[in-house]
Amino acid sequence: METFDLRAEADVQTYGLGIKEVWEVPAENHKPGFVQHTLGWPLQSGPLDTTFGGSFLYHMNSQGQNLILVGFVVGLDYENPYLSPYREFQRWKHHPAVMKHLEGGECISYGARALNEGGYHAIPELTFPGGALLGCSAGFLNSVKIKGSHTAIKSGMTAGEAVFELLTKDDQAEKSVYNMEMIDYEEELHAPMQATKYQEDMNTNWVSQELKEVRNCHGAFHYGLIPGLAYAAASAWLLKGKESWTFHNTKSDAEKTRPASEFKEIEYPKPDGVISFDILTNLARGGVNHEGDQPPHLRVKKELADTASAVSMPVYAGPEARFCPAGVYEVSAVWTTACKKSHLTSIATYLPFPPAYVHHHSLSHPVRRGGVR
Repeated sequence: METFDLRAEADVQTYGLGIKEVWEVPAENHKPGFVQHTLGWPLQSGPLDTTFGGSFLYHMNSQGQNLILVGFVVGLDYENPYLSPYREFQRWKHHPAVMKHLEGGECISYGARALNEGGYHAIPELTFPGGALLGCSAGFLNSVKIKGSHTAIKSGMTAGEAVFELLTKDDQAEKSVYNMEMIDYEEELHAPMQATKYQEDMNTNWVSQELKEVRNCHGAFHYGLIPGLAYAAASAWLLKGKESWTFHNTKSDAEKTRPASEFKEIEYPKPDGVISFDILTNLARGGVNHEGDQPPHLRVKKELADTASAVSMPVYAGPEARFCPAGVYEVSAVWTTACKKSHLTSIATYLPFPPAYVHHHSLSHPVRRGGVR
């Protein structure tokens, strides 16, 4: 991104965190094809709450198993540093409209991943010499539909067609991968090709049109739940992307976090072990596999070594310990002799899981919320 300045004309990207469980339930609780999406509790506490996110619940049958997929998506541009996406998800399952689907069942799988939700105006330049950005890496997610597989697949098809055309042009025949024996390797290494037609085709196909139609929906929710819903409905049924204005995003998710002093700490209910679970219990269902003494791979940059103790803890109450759905970061409060004078020194201690787990759940960019990279 930085080397080729691919984001020069794009909005600042905004992210979401998707958390999902798979449940196996009794036949009497199962309705194959049933779909339920929700907004509101527990993420939004009132009609003007600006926290972006919602849930999904799908019934499906897989190889004779009666499965329910339940998930929660939280926009990482939320303001309250005390918010925990994972624990919001766990208490959401206790709502009567959700719990009735899960009662008598068993959670058999857990996972989480990051989503780039910026949409149409946050998509960077797609091509550069010798490469291209495809699928989710480019940001083709339709956050209104909570769906991006169809657009990702289309981008792959479009890129493949553009590259094939580039490699089989008459004037490129001697430079194609099918004629490597005719290539001067030194010359070729310094002249990588660029499939610019991929960019051109993505700008004009149905993916671009679909994302353009909903480009303002996420931004509208910054005015509150009800204004966001009203605008999303108008955008989907009336405007269809034809409005002459755009709600541009100019700040990173981390910059939208407000000081902890402006909020009251959220008291989450204790998991009951039946419908809701603690993080470590769910991690055992995540399919991760690593050695117990495998060294951590995450490091705090030297120039940001004091960020945790000087900024994250005193200003934002250590949000790293709450926004990660794997419990990768822990904060230990170390009492000093000054404790007797009601003074608490807090030191952020980072205890990351090994690479296999961190990469599995694509948890690298949520770290930016706390300013630690």
